[in-house]
Amino acid sequence: PCPVFSLQVLAESNPGRLGWLWRWFDEVYAVLDLLLQQHYLATCSASFSENFYSLKRVPLRGRQRPALAAAGLPKKQHWRSLLLLVLVPYLKGKLERLVASLREEDEYSIHPPSSSWKRFYRAFLAAYPFVLMSWEGWFLVQQLCYILGKAQHHSPLLRLAGVRLVRLTAEDIQSLERKVPVRTAGQAHSITTRVQSAARRALGGIAFSLSSGLAVCVFFLQFLDWWYSSENQETIKSLTALPTPPPPLHLDHGEGSVLLPKLKTLCPLCRKVRVNATALSTSGFVFCYRCVYGYVKAHQRCPVTGYATELQHLVKLYSPES
Repeated sequence: PCPVFSLQVLAESNPGRLGWLWRWFDEVYAVLDLLLQQHYLATCSASFSENFYSLKRVPLRGRQRPALAAAGLPKKQHWRSLLLLVLVPYLKGKLERLVASLREEDEYSIHPPSSSWKRFYRAFLAAYPFVLMSWEGWFLVQQLCYILGKAQHHSPLLRLAGVRLVRLTAEDIQSLERKVPVRTAGQAHSITTRVQSAARRALGGIAFSLSSGLAVCVFFLQFLDWWYSSENQETIKSLTALPTPPPPLHLDHGEGSVLLPKLKTLCPLCRKVRVNATALSTSGFVFCYRCVYGYVKAHQRCPVTGYATELQHLVKLYSPES
């Protein structure tokens, strides 16, 4: 939510120059996610979220004693993990947007119903829910097997990457704290090495800031989610809205006044189900339009309360059914 909101604000502040950030949001986010995950996999043997929860990745078939987190993953597991961490969410998001656009196009399409293109994407739309159900079911079965102790990983993506998750040990934490990039004397004066070192330090600082501020961001986002939730908005409206005005207390049931029927759907004048419901703004009572129009025109007052009323005080009511 934070990157989405930030890019949206930037794009809206200067659409001419920064509008492309919103149009290419998926690609920009994927590149930033790639850099972030690459940094954490290389330095901590874990993704950004896994490192936040003090986890690390180790090869699925490796030595009895896993290597320290600072040592990094083997190249094969490293690149598999990086691709699955970045590419799978990117492709899934693109597929969801494609399905949404195809469904919208299917409703307003100008292609003839018998065209091959329309038959193709209708078949695709019909098959997509089953594909999505199979994908989610695969993950659910894997998680159940992990809970029951029948699997070493909770996600099929970890198995595809050839890794499993374990807790960081005290040795891992110590190795991560004292890990410092080593430079030789010959490399110290290389411009390329200096640029690479500066880029690593900048990326490391950004990653550290993100990791440190994640808890605060999560709390703030949860607070915003609660604040703008429909339940909370209803509570705020109930507390801040003006009270409903009470009905008239001094009903005039003298000569010429009518009594209210017991059923609220009946007109007080004709005692039948209201037709073309019309309210009087002076009293709030509802009648049939024809009944109340003739009465007000003849007597210039409300039939129930006796309040002075003119024809301009008639308010036509429209129900959703009409």
